[in-house]
Amino acid sequence: MSGYLFDFHGLRFEARASGALWWPEGRWLIVADLHLGKSERMARRGGPLLPPYEGLATLERLAAEVAVLEPGVVVSLGDGFDDLAAVEALDLPVRGALQRLARGRDWIWIGGNHDPGVPAGLPGRAADSLALGHIVLRHEAGRGPDISGHFHPALRLAGERRRAFLVGWDHLLLPAFGAYTGGLMHDDPALLALVPQGLAIACGARAIALPLGRFRRS
Repeated sequence: MSGYLFDFHGLRFEARASGALWWPEGRWLIVADLHLGKSERMARRGGPLLPPYEGLATLERLAAEVAVLEPGVVVSLGDGFDDLAAVEALDLPVRGALQRLARGRDWIWIGGNHDPGVPAGLPGRAADSLALGHIVLRHEAGRGPDISGHFHPALRLAGERRRAFLVGWDHLLLPAFGAYTGGLMHDDPALLALVPQGLAIACGARAIALPLGRFRRS
C-alpha cells in the first residue's frame, strides 16, 4: 500500500492507505476507532448481526502495518473498543492478537466516548490525551492543533465511498480503522466546522490526496 506524505504543525506524517497515520521520525503508528467487540455489542443489544470476526479482521490489518513499519509506539485515539462490556467479552484469539502486537513496544489507549476507561488486563496503558510536540492527540477534536478520530470521516470518489483523513490548519482527523464501522461524509456540517479547507486523503489500494471543497455529496 502506498501512502501520502504531508506536514502538520512542523511534523512530517504519512497517511497510510490502510487508514493508519505514521510519524516516521518518532516511529509512532496512530490509529483511530478500532471498535473491537462491535459485533458482540450489537448482538447483546438486539441489533443487526454482524460477522463475528470483525475484531480479528481489524487486528490483521493493523498487524500488516506493524510488520512493515515496526513502530516503537502504537496509539489508539479512542473507541478502541465498542464499549467497556465488549472489552470483557473479547474472545481469546483477539486478546492473543493484541498481546502479540503490543509485545516490545509502547501501546497507548486514549479513552473515547465508547470506552472512557480501558480496564486492566489488556496490554498497554491508558491516557486521556497525549502530547506530540505542541500537538495534542485526543479522541475528539478540541482546541487545536490536534490529531483525533471520533467522526469516521469518509468521502465519495469515482462513485465509491472511501474512508478518509481530513487535514486542516488546526485539526487532523483520522478515519475509523475498525472493520464494519460507518462514516460521516467530509462535507457534513460537523466536519466542515472543523476542517473547512485543506486536504482530504482517501484510503484504499493507495492514498489519494484531493483539495477540500471540490467534492459534492452524490
